[in-house]
Amino acid sequence: MRKNGNELKRLIFRYEFSGTECSNVDSSENPLRLARRHDSQGLAELEVLMSKQRSFLDYEEHLGAILSKGDDPLEKLSATVDFERFRPILETAAGRPRGAKGGRPALDVVLKFKMLVLQSLHGLSLEATEHMVRDRSGWLHFCGLKPHDTVPDANTLWDFREAPVKAGVLDELFKVMNQIIAEAGFISRSGQVVDSSLVAAPRQRMTGEEKAAVKDGRSAGEIWPDAPAKASQKDTDARWTVKHKKAKAKPDGRKLVDIAIPVFGYKTHIGIDKKHGIIRRQIVTDAAANDGKRLREGLIDPGNTCGDVWGDTAYRSAENEKWLKEHGPDSRIHRKKPRGRPMPARTAKANGRKSKDRAKVEHVFSRRKARMGPAIRTVGLARAKAAVTMANITYNMGRLRWLLSRAKPPPNGLVSA
Repeated sequence: MRKNGNELKRLIFRYEFSGTECSNVDSSENPLRLARRHDSQGLAELEVLMSKQRSFLDYEEHLGAILSKGDDPLEKLSATVDFERFRPILETAAGRPRGAKGGRPALDVVLKFKMLVLQSLHGLSLEATEHMVRDRSGWLHFCGLKPHDTVPDANTLWDFREAPVKAGVLDELFKVMNQIIAEAGFISRSGQVVDSSLVAAPRQRMTGEEKAAVKDGRSAGEIWPDAPAKASQKDTDARWTVKHKKAKAKPDGRKLVDIAIPVFGYKTHIGIDKKHGIIRRQIVTDAAANDGKRLREGLIDPGNTCGDVWGDTAYRSAENEKWLKEHGPDSRIHRKKPRGRPMPARTAKANGRKSKDRAKVEHVFSRRKARMGPAIRTVGLARAKAAVTMANITYNMGRLRWLLSRAKPPPNGLVSA
């Protein structure tokens, strides 16, 4: 006896909504095959199959059990940062949304921005980010999605990440995050600390002539005019540099030889405020760029309530000291050891006092490397800046969440503006 077609459609919809793929089910229990039978036995078997599937209510109960504990970091991040503040800039960079007759509506820009935040937070590739959002209910909820919603794929995220690079709005996104932090009451205070860190990029294989052309400043298109595909995969912006690692003396007093590590990639220069540890200024260059010159290129935050500036000996130069004296900040930069002579005791002692404050910037880099693991997987300085900027924005989001968790509540339960 044939059954009502609407009832069959309802059961099939429940099956598909549960998220189980038909290919993972034995052919004898495939709901599409059972539906074709349209008899009482087929309907009964389909109902038994549906009783084994998880429903949408099961998903809501599972998610509620996770969020009810109140210790989910992504839930706290959503409550801390108003992601809608980024929407105007993101929509401008992505272009005008399609109209009613423009085909399928584009995916929400804030949704894709949240996925890039997750990527930077965990140091993932775009493909891994797509998989994790599909796989983890907490990540899905953070992005504002349900199990049946469409998740942007890796190619969509790639195109979306390219839009701010081409529109030149990366610095505006960074400024919006700092505005959110300032409005929360954490203004730039107690001086600032500057430092830099190397970020590795994929090493390039070139001949001697090609390397010489890169050093002369020629673009990839000029070096490989007959091979556009090859030129698109060659990074002519990154540079080699040597990172020196000081060796510690052994217990018997013997001093080991310092280690020199060659690194190919880029360098991120940051300036943080000493009070809150928030990244206030950022510059991205190739790995061979001089640290000291960046001090005079926008690394100093004029809005800091204190004029003191801390930095290691790389920022100590006559030009920088003159510039700081002309622009107001007081130099707390480490002094260098005299050439060919031992370090004076009073200079070493003064550097030791400065190190207690300067070390706060090292905490920022250690946090980023240990948890976020920023790495350049793209080609070119512009895309490298996009990856570093997203990492800095994501770090500031997490730092703001931590600062709010430690902030003392206002007296009498009043909420400060």
